[in-house]
Amino acid sequence: MKAHAPYLITHIDLSRQQAPPVLDLAENGYYLVFWWKEIALGHVFLPPGRQLTSKQYYSKLAAAIRPAIKFYTKGREAKGDWKQWLPGRDIAAWTTWMADIFTSALPGQLPAKVPVSVIICTRNRADQLQRCLTLLTSTTSQPEQIIVVDNAPAPGDNSTLKVVQQFNSVTYVKEPHLGLDIARNTGILYAKSPIIAYVDDDVVVHPLWLYRVWETFRDPAVAAMTGLVIASELETEAQYIFEKFWSFNRGYADKTYDSKYFKATLAKGPPVWEIGAGANMAFRKDVFEEVGFFNELLDVGAAGCNGDSEMWYRILAAGHTIKYNPRAIVFHQHRKEMKGLKKQIFYYMRGATAAALIQQKQNPKAGYRRYILWLVPVDYGRLIVKGFPGYHSRYSTLWAEIGGLLSGLAFYLRKRKQHPHAIR
Repeated sequence: MKAHAPYLITHIDLSRQQAPPVLDLAENGYYLVFWWKEIALGHVFLPPGRQLTSKQYYSKLAAAIRPAIKFYTKGREAKGDWKQWLPGRDIAAWTTWMADIFTSALPGQLPAKVPVSVIICTRNRADQLQRCLTLLTSTTSQPEQIIVVDNAPAPGDNSTLKVVQQFNSVTYVKEPHLGLDIARNTGILYAKSPIIAYVDDDVVVHPLWLYRVWETFRDPAVAAMTGLVIASELETEAQYIFEKFWSFNRGYADKTYDSKYFKATLAKGPPVWEIGAGANMAFRKDVFEEVGFFNELLDVGAAGCNGDSEMWYRILAAGHTIKYNPRAIVFHQHRKEMKGLKKQIFYYMRGATAAALIQQKQNPKAGYRRYILWLVPVDYGRLIVKGFPGYHSRYSTLWAEIGGLLSGLAFYLRKRKQHPHAIR
């Protein structure tokens, strides 16, 4: 089988570069991310072995940024057809128009500090944490508090503490009980600010990330938010598969999830997993007092994961609003090896299944039972047939997904019998 070619990530600022970039597609693929200054607008995958003409490039560019342009121009009359300006016909007119569109979306004077507690839950990953904290402590607007929760470190391993001690402004908290949601809940207990933001230890935050998080909560209706997660590396097949088919990226236009969304999707089971990723999320602290903390049954090693999605479900069920803000950006390093990817997907599916059934129990009107027991098996039956016999690319994680789904179902049934009051 032919070796997987790496995809080189290239960021293109359209305010500076309108001409097609010089690309060598003979041996490598490319993942182009389009920006207007500090605002991400879209991306495109370019597979290796195919030459790209200027006309094709502009066509792909237009398709990639169209949803973002539609969002940012909402309520504004476009003078002419911006897609027709792109292929060299009138680049000057296009750039002038784009500058006018995005001026109001770019920040003006930034506050030096914002009332946010940033929580990083980590375990025995000193190198990733070092990089994360270095970038986080260099953001344009600084948080009031940074908390590192050292989650069940290996015996005698004080590497996390040594990293934290290099940063005077960072608080170290040791949580001896293993579990991501346990660590998240410990962070809440130590948080002092009215807004709590979570990032993973393997992300690099954009310089404006924290400002954009704080900015989202200036709307008093917002109880929680998620932000844009962009891949930082696509060198291996596992990283490519994850970004292509399981991406944390939820697009480049703002989205609102509220009671209207919840009611409209309840009968089929609200797809709360689409709201965003736990690697880049934030909450008003007082919402935890109302809906409770993260469900520790959903930790890796227990149900699997998906504590964030289950939390979003409870927030929506309580009538609150969650915003997706693509201007709050982090860059995430995906797992490099297929073994690690399959394990990750297994626990995603295990946790998602358990979370959906817990949510079903919370609200009998939710359609998760039918979704898990009927629609999902039908979809996987089709994928099994379609992927036969090689099960490459999208289909390479298929058995891990099915195994995770069945494991999540078994976990829920077992826990419901053993601890009926723990599953509320």
